[in-house]
Amino acid sequence: MLFFTCKPNTIQLQWLVWVFVFFIALFSLLPMDGPGQSSVFALINTIFYAVIIYGNILWLFPGLYQKGRIVIYIIAVIVLLLLTGVLRAYISMFIYNAFFAMGHPSDMKSGPIVSFIIAGLLTFMLSFIFRIALAYFTLKQQSEEIIAQKTQAELNLLKSQVQPHFLFNTLNNIYYEAYLEAPRTASLIERLSDIMRYFVDESPKQEVSLATEIHFLENYIALENIRIRYGVDITFNKFCDTTMSLPPMLLITFVENIFKHGVDKSSSHNKIDIDLVQQNGRLIFTTTNTVPGKPLNSPSTGFGIENLRKRLILLYGTDFELQVQNKGDIYIANLNIPLA
Repeated sequence: MLFFTCKPNTIQLQWLVWVFVFFIALFSLLPMDGPGQSSVFALINTIFYAVIIYGNILWLFPGLYQKGRIVIYIIAVIVLLLLTGVLRAYISMFIYNAFFAMGHPSDMKSGPIVSFIIAGLLTFMLSFIFRIALAYFTLKQQSEEIIAQKTQAELNLLKSQVQPHFLFNTLNNIYYEAYLEAPRTASLIERLSDIMRYFVDESPKQEVSLATEIHFLENYIALENIRIRYGVDITFNKFCDTTMSLPPMLLITFVENIFKHGVDKSSSHNKIDIDLVQQNGRLIFTTTNTVPGKPLNSPSTGFGIENLRKRLILLYGTDFELQVQNKGDIYIANLNIPLA
């Protein structure tokens, strides 16, 4: 695996920086010392620069300064600079006397120690620039990853829409064929196509128009009604501005529950009243339906209403009302939400 990729990460960038620092130190020493001595002392200098910088940005600054322990932070920085300055001076002197003095060892003096401490102070100040640069590249890399993920998600969405749109086009073709022979069947096919298109195109949105949501409910009711032997007496009153917006799929839960648990398919006396009223900047949605005389095979579990309640809490906090009432022969559900 290649170490350096086309887009290096922050670790690789740091290695590049330190290699660059090493060569800068090396070329600055070459005019005075030979290649061997220059290489050794350039490496020593680079290591001590790294100790000061990483000691500050990885431990001292986040562990002390960012936690409000400023006095201790200042003391720790002073100790770090003194220790690294003295240690660097002694290590440099030891290596020089052991390998490069050629029988003429040098004595330790205060001058090199002071110069190393001052150099350490300058390096410490540069550590903040180094920290900012690291944060910038990390943030940039994260942003690029997010953009790449978003692009991939959009591509996946486009791919996932190929088959539904193929199905829509096929349903449209069937609709035109059926329209010539059975107009009622063609109308039902068109409603089914509209419902599927709603699920694909509208339901992922944050908000849809009230007109779109009403059209979805009407299509659903029409398709459910054909499954009832004697049909259902349905009244759908709409007293609202259909250009207003609301989150999708909020109203369908009540209507779906009616057809699942509130309609006796063998009875001719099923009745459903649906009222959609706009009042004082709020939308009031009420459904009333007759209750079957005998229990159905699939009694309601209440999961649909509870899931709706959880979603409403996420959307509106406490600014909503959700009530259901079973009055024996009549079941009433009521939703009151603010309109955007």
